[in-house]
Amino acid sequence: MNILITSASRKVSLVKAFKKALKKEGGGKVIAVDINPLSSAFHFSDLSFLVPPDSSPNLLPKLFKICREYNIRLLIPTRNEELNIFAKNKEKFSKIGTVIVVPDIKVIEICSDKLKFVKFCKENNLPVPKTYTRGQIKKGLVKFPLFINDRFSKGSKSAFKVNSKDELNLYLKTLKNPIVQEYINAKEYTIDLFTDFKGNVISVVPRERIFTFGGESFIGKTYKNKKLIESAIDLAQKLGLTGHNTIQCFFDGKTVKFIEVNPRYGGGAYLGFAAGANTPLYLIQLIKGKKVKSKVGKFKDGLIMLRYTDDIFIKEKNLKCKKI
Repeated sequence: MNILITSASRKVSLVKAFKKALKKEGGGKVIAVDINPLSSAFHFSDLSFLVPPDSSPNLLPKLFKICREYNIRLLIPTRNEELNIFAKNKEKFSKIGTVIVVPDIKVIEICSDKLKFVKFCKENNLPVPKTYTRGQIKKGLVKFPLFINDRFSKGSKSAFKVNSKDELNLYLKTLKNPIVQEYINAKEYTIDLFTDFKGNVISVVPRERIFTFGGESFIGKTYKNKKLIESAIDLAQKLGLTGHNTIQCFFDGKTVKFIEVNPRYGGGAYLGFAAGANTPLYLIQLIKGKKVKSKVGKFKDGLIMLRYTDDIFIKEKNLKCKKI
Protein backbone atom coordinates (compact mmCIF):
# COMPACT_ATOMS: atom_id res chain seq x y z
CA MET A 1 0.00 0.00 0.00
CA ASN A 2 1.49 3.34 -1.09
CA ILE A 3 0.75 6.82 0.25
CA LEU A 4 1.31 10.24 -1.33
CA ILE A 5 1.93 13.34 0.83
CA THR A 6 1.61 16.66 -0.99
CA SER A 7 3.42 19.91 -0.11
CA ALA A 8 5.76 17.77 1.98
CA SER A 9 8.27 20.58 2.58
CA ARG A 10 9.55 20.26 6.20
CA LYS A 11 6.91 17.75 7.31
CA VAL A 12 9.48 15.08 8.18
CA SER A 13 7.58 13.88 11.25
CA LEU A 14 4.45 13.27 9.18
CA VAL A 15 6.42 11.25 6.63
CA LYS A 16 7.99 9.21 9.43
CA ALA A 17 4.61 8.63 11.08
CA PHE A 18 3.09 7.21 7.90
CA LYS A 19 6.15 5.06 7.21
CA LYS A 20 5.94 3.64 10.73
CA ALA A 21 2.20 3.01 10.36
CA LEU A 22 2.68 1.26 7.02
CA LYS A 23 5.29 -1.01 8.59
CA LYS A 24 2.70 -2.11 11.17
CA GLU A 25 0.16 -2.83 8.44
CA GLY A 26 2.19 -4.93 6.04
CA GLY A 27 4.43 -2.36 4.37
CA GLY A 28 4.30 0.11 1.52
CA LYS A 29 5.94 3.31 0.34
CA VAL A 30 5.50 6.93 1.34
CA ILE A 31 5.96 9.25 -1.65
CA ALA A 32 6.48 12.97 -1.09
CA VAL A 33 5.89 15.78 -3.57
CA ASP A 34 6.64 19.50 -3.38
CA ILE A 35 7.51 22.45 -5.61
CA ASN A 36 10.86 22.96 -3.87
CA PRO A 37 13.84 20.63 -4.59
CA LEU A 38 15.27 21.64 -1.20
CA SER A 39 12.41 20.06 0.77
CA SER A 40 13.83 18.17 3.72
CA ALA A 41 10.95 15.65 3.69
CA PHE A 42 12.29 14.33 0.37
CA HIS A 43 15.23 12.79 2.22
CA PHE A 44 13.01 10.75 4.55
CA SER A 45 10.40 9.53 2.05
CA ASP A 46 10.78 6.42 -0.10
CA LEU A 47 10.35 8.39 -3.32
CA SER A 48 10.04 12.10 -4.04
CA PHE A 49 8.95 14.23 -6.98
CA LEU A 50 8.96 17.88 -7.96
CA VAL A 51 5.52 19.07 -9.03
CA PRO A 52 4.08 22.39 -10.27
CA PRO A 53 2.51 24.86 -7.81
CA ASP A 54 -1.19 24.56 -6.98
CA SER A 55 -1.88 27.55 -9.27
CA SER A 56 -0.68 25.56 -12.29
CA PRO A 57 -3.12 23.61 -14.49
CA ASN A 58 -0.42 20.94 -14.77
CA LEU A 59 -0.52 19.99 -11.07
CA LEU A 60 -3.47 17.62 -11.18
CA PRO A 61 -2.32 15.72 -14.30
CA LYS A 62 1.12 15.23 -12.70
CA LEU A 63 -0.36 13.98 -9.43
CA PHE A 64 -2.81 11.76 -11.29
CA LYS A 65 0.11 10.21 -13.16
CA ILE A 66 1.99 9.50 -9.90
CA CYS A 67 -1.10 7.99 -8.30
CA ARG A 68 -1.72 5.72 -11.26
CA GLU A 69 1.88 4.61 -11.82
CA TYR A 70 2.63 3.98 -8.14
CA ASN A 71 -0.76 2.59 -7.13
CA ILE A 72 -1.36 5.29 -4.52
CA ARG A 73 -4.17 4.31 -2.15
CA LEU A 74 -4.09 7.40 0.08
CA LEU A 75 -3.35 11.01 -0.88
CA ILE A 76 -2.71 13.33 2.08
CA PRO A 77 -2.99 17.09 1.34
CA THR A 78 -1.18 19.30 3.88
CA ARG A 79 -1.76 22.92 2.76
CA ASN A 80 -4.96 24.95 2.99
CA GLU A 81 -4.47 26.39 -0.50
CA GLU A 82 -4.66 22.96 -2.15
CA LEU A 83 -7.68 21.60 -0.26
CA ASN A 84 -10.17 23.25 -2.61
CA ILE A 85 -8.51 21.67 -5.64
CA PHE A 86 -8.53 18.19 -4.12
CA ALA A 87 -12.09 18.44 -2.83
CA LYS A 88 -13.30 19.26 -6.36
CA ASN A 89 -11.36 16.36 -7.91
CA LYS A 90 -11.49 13.56 -5.34
CA GLU A 91 -14.06 11.59 -7.35
CA LYS A 92 -11.72 11.56 -10.36
CA PHE A 93 -8.92 10.11 -8.23
CA SER A 94 -11.22 7.57 -6.57
CA LYS A 95 -11.80 5.98 -9.99
CA ILE A 96 -8.16 4.83 -10.02
CA GLY A 97 -8.31 3.68 -6.39
CA THR A 98 -6.83 6.77 -4.73
CA VAL A 99 -8.66 8.13 -1.69
CA ILE A 100 -7.98 11.82 -1.05
CA VAL A 101 -8.32 12.66 2.63
CA VAL A 102 -10.34 15.84 2.30
CA PRO A 103 -13.94 16.77 3.19
CA ASP A 104 -16.56 18.01 0.74
CA ILE A 105 -16.03 21.30 -1.07
CA LYS A 106 -18.73 23.08 1.00
CA VAL A 107 -16.77 22.30 4.16
CA ILE A 108 -13.55 23.62 2.61
CA GLU A 109 -15.30 26.86 1.61
CA ILE A 110 -16.52 27.42 5.17
CA CYS A 111 -13.15 26.62 6.74
CA SER A 112 -11.16 28.81 4.34
CA ASP A 113 -13.21 31.94 5.04
CA LYS A 114 -13.24 33.16 8.65
CA LEU A 115 -16.42 35.17 8.12
CA LYS A 116 -18.27 32.19 6.63
CA PHE A 117 -17.02 30.07 9.54
CA VAL A 118 -18.42 32.54 12.08
CA LYS A 119 -21.75 32.63 10.25
CA PHE A 120 -21.93 28.83 10.13
CA CYS A 121 -21.16 28.52 13.84
CA LYS A 122 -23.79 31.08 14.81
CA GLU A 123 -26.42 29.32 12.68
CA ASN A 124 -25.59 26.01 14.36
CA ASN A 125 -25.32 27.20 17.98
CA LEU A 126 -21.55 26.78 18.07
CA PRO A 127 -19.71 29.37 20.22
CA VAL A 128 -17.38 31.85 18.49
CA PRO A 129 -15.84 35.20 19.49
CA LYS A 130 -18.07 38.25 19.08
CA THR A 131 -17.57 39.52 15.54
CA TYR A 132 -18.27 43.14 14.65
CA THR A 133 -19.99 44.30 11.47
CA ARG A 134 -18.76 47.26 9.42
CA GLY A 135 -21.74 49.23 10.67
CA GLN A 136 -20.89 48.59 14.32
CA ILE A 137 -17.28 49.59 13.67
CA LYS A 138 -18.27 52.85 11.94
CA LYS A 139 -20.59 53.77 14.81
CA GLY A 140 -17.87 53.04 17.36
CA LEU A 141 -19.84 50.19 18.92
CA VAL A 142 -16.69 48.23 19.72
CA LYS A 143 -14.86 47.58 22.96
CA PHE A 144 -11.06 47.64 23.11
CA PRO A 145 -8.88 45.68 23.04
CA LEU A 146 -9.94 44.01 19.80
CA PHE A 147 -8.55 41.29 17.58
CA ILE A 148 -8.19 41.82 13.83
CA ASN A 149 -7.20 39.40 11.11
CA ASP A 150 -7.62 38.91 7.38
CA ARG A 151 -10.63 36.66 6.74
CA PHE A 152 -8.67 34.54 4.24
CA SER A 153 -5.27 34.45 5.97
CA LYS A 154 -3.48 31.49 7.50
CA GLY A 155 -1.06 31.36 10.42
CA SER A 156 -0.56 34.58 12.37
CA LYS A 157 0.98 36.92 9.80
CA SER A 158 -2.17 39.07 9.55
CA ALA A 159 -3.37 38.72 13.14
CA PHE A 160 -3.05 41.65 15.54
CA LYS A 161 -4.24 42.82 18.93
CA VAL A 162 -5.80 46.28 18.59
CA ASN A 163 -5.63 48.63 21.58
CA SER A 164 -7.04 51.88 20.23
CA LYS A 165 -9.18 53.54 17.57
CA ASP A 166 -6.08 54.81 15.76
CA GLU A 167 -4.63 51.29 15.58
CA LEU A 168 -7.97 49.93 14.37
CA ASN A 169 -8.16 52.49 11.55
CA LEU A 170 -4.59 51.68 10.52
CA TYR A 171 -5.23 47.94 10.31
CA LEU A 172 -8.55 48.46 8.53
CA LYS A 173 -6.64 50.30 5.81
CA THR A 174 -3.74 47.81 5.76
CA LEU A 175 -5.57 44.48 5.64
CA LYS A 176 -7.30 43.53 2.42
CA ASN A 177 -10.25 41.67 3.96
CA PRO A 178 -10.32 42.54 7.68
CA ILE A 179 -12.43 40.71 10.23
CA VAL A 180 -12.75 42.39 13.63
CA GLN A 181 -13.54 40.38 16.75
CA GLU A 182 -13.44 40.67 20.52
CA TYR A 183 -10.04 40.06 22.10
CA ILE A 184 -10.18 36.94 24.26
CA ASN A 185 -7.85 36.71 27.23
CA ALA A 186 -7.85 32.94 27.65
CA LYS A 187 -5.66 29.95 26.82
CA GLU A 188 -5.63 28.84 23.20
CA TYR A 189 -6.05 25.19 22.34
CA THR A 190 -5.67 23.08 19.24
CA ILE A 191 -7.84 19.98 19.03
CA ASP A 192 -6.76 17.14 16.74
CA LEU A 193 -9.98 15.40 15.78
CA PHE A 194 -10.15 12.33 13.56
CA THR A 195 -13.18 10.76 11.92
CA ASP A 196 -13.69 7.84 9.59
CA PHE A 197 -14.96 8.43 6.05
CA LYS A 198 -18.57 8.41 7.25
CA GLY A 199 -17.93 11.16 9.79
CA ASN A 200 -17.86 8.94 12.88
CA VAL A 201 -15.49 10.48 15.42
CA ILE A 202 -12.63 8.12 16.32
CA SER A 203 -10.29 10.28 18.38
CA VAL A 204 -10.11 13.76 19.91
CA VAL A 205 -6.93 15.15 21.47
CA PRO A 206 -6.97 18.73 22.82
CA ARG A 207 -3.58 20.35 23.36
CA GLU A 208 -2.65 23.66 24.88
CA ARG A 209 -0.66 25.95 22.58
CA ILE A 210 2.11 27.01 24.97
CA PHE A 211 4.47 28.48 22.38
CA THR A 212 3.83 29.14 18.70
CA PHE A 213 5.88 30.56 15.88
CA GLY A 214 4.37 31.67 12.59
CA GLY A 215 1.04 30.25 13.71
CA GLU A 216 2.53 26.79 14.23
CA SER A 217 2.77 25.06 17.62
CA PHE A 218 6.28 24.30 18.89
CA ILE A 219 5.54 23.69 22.56
CA GLY A 220 2.27 22.09 23.55
CA LYS A 221 0.65 19.92 26.20
CA THR A 222 -2.24 17.47 25.90
CA TYR A 223 -5.26 18.33 28.02
CA LYS A 224 -7.97 15.76 28.73
CA ASN A 225 -11.00 17.96 29.23
CA LYS A 226 -14.59 16.78 28.75
CA LYS A 227 -15.91 20.19 27.66
CA LEU A 228 -13.27 20.62 24.95
CA ILE A 229 -13.76 17.09 23.67
CA GLU A 230 -17.56 17.23 23.55
CA SER A 231 -17.58 20.70 21.96
CA ALA A 232 -15.16 19.56 19.25
CA ILE A 233 -17.32 16.51 18.47
CA ASP A 234 -20.39 18.74 18.21
CA LEU A 235 -18.57 21.02 15.75
CA ALA A 236 -17.23 18.11 13.68
CA GLN A 237 -20.62 16.47 13.31
CA LYS A 238 -22.45 19.68 12.39
CA LEU A 239 -19.75 20.78 9.94
CA GLY A 240 -19.26 17.36 8.34
CA LEU A 241 -15.55 16.85 8.93
CA THR A 242 -13.73 13.74 7.76
CA GLY A 243 -10.19 12.44 8.33
CA HIS A 244 -7.69 14.36 10.43
CA ASN A 245 -8.67 17.91 11.38
CA THR A 246 -7.02 20.73 13.29
CA ILE A 247 -9.53 22.74 15.33
CA GLN A 248 -8.46 25.93 17.11
CA CYS A 249 -10.29 27.56 19.99
CA PHE A 250 -10.05 29.56 23.20
CA PHE A 251 -11.09 28.04 26.52
CA ASP A 252 -11.28 29.84 29.86
CA GLY A 253 -12.20 26.75 31.84
CA LYS A 254 -15.93 27.17 31.25
CA THR A 255 -16.62 28.42 27.72
CA VAL A 256 -15.16 27.18 24.43
CA LYS A 257 -14.97 29.67 21.57
CA PHE A 258 -13.96 28.29 18.18
CA ILE A 259 -11.79 30.45 15.93
CA GLU A 260 -10.99 28.21 12.95
CA VAL A 261 -10.76 24.71 11.52
CA ASN A 262 -8.04 23.44 9.21
CA PRO A 263 -9.32 20.16 7.71
CA ARG A 264 -5.83 18.68 7.38
CA TYR A 265 -2.81 17.67 9.47
CA GLY A 266 -1.35 20.58 11.41
CA GLY A 267 2.23 21.23 12.49
CA GLY A 268 1.72 19.92 16.03
CA ALA A 269 -0.32 16.82 15.15
CA TYR A 270 2.59 14.61 16.15
CA LEU A 271 1.82 15.33 19.81
CA GLY A 272 -1.51 13.59 19.31
CA PHE A 273 0.25 10.61 17.71
CA ALA A 274 2.62 10.34 20.67
CA ALA A 275 -0.28 10.63 23.12
CA GLY A 276 -1.96 7.58 21.62
CA ALA A 277 -4.12 8.83 18.74
CA ASN A 278 -2.22 7.30 15.82
CA THR A 279 -4.36 8.74 13.04
CA PRO A 280 -1.99 7.74 10.20
CA LEU A 281 -2.45 4.14 11.34
CA TYR A 282 -6.23 4.60 11.57
CA LEU A 283 -6.34 5.89 7.99
CA ILE A 284 -4.41 2.92 6.66
CA GLN A 285 -6.61 0.49 8.58
CA LEU A 286 -9.75 2.15 7.23
CA ILE A 287 -8.48 1.92 3.64
CA LYS A 288 -7.81 -1.77 4.22
CA GLY A 289 -11.43 -2.25 5.26
CA LYS A 290 -10.70 -2.71 8.94
CA LYS A 291 -13.08 -1.34 11.56
CA VAL A 292 -11.52 1.31 13.75
CA LYS A 293 -13.37 1.65 17.05
CA SER A 294 -13.84 4.93 18.88
CA LYS A 295 -10.90 5.88 21.05
CA VAL A 296 -12.33 9.17 22.29
CA GLY A 297 -10.78 10.08 25.63
CA LYS A 298 -8.11 7.39 25.37
CA PHE A 299 -4.87 9.36 25.23
CA LYS A 300 -2.06 10.43 27.56
CA ASP A 301 -2.98 13.54 29.51
CA GLY A 302 -0.33 16.16 30.29
CA LEU A 303 2.09 14.97 27.63
CA ILE A 304 4.39 17.82 26.61
CA MET A 305 5.80 18.35 23.12
CA LEU A 306 9.06 20.26 22.65
CA ARG A 307 9.67 20.62 18.91
CA TYR A 308 13.05 21.66 17.56
CA THR A 309 14.75 22.04 14.21
CA ASP A 310 17.41 19.64 13.00
CA ASP A 311 19.97 19.75 10.20
CA ILE A 312 20.85 17.42 7.35
CA PHE A 313 23.76 17.97 4.97
CA ILE A 314 23.65 16.86 1.35
CA LYS A 315 25.87 17.40 -1.63
CA GLU A 316 24.03 19.25 -4.37
CA LYS A 317 24.42 16.36 -6.79
CA ASN A 318 22.69 14.05 -4.28
CA LEU A 319 19.50 16.07 -3.86
CA LYS A 320 16.75 13.49 -3.73
CA CYS A 321 13.85 14.31 -6.02
CA LYS A 322 12.70 13.60 -9.53
CA LYS A 323 10.66 15.53 -12.05
CA ILE A 324 7.43 13.92 -13.11
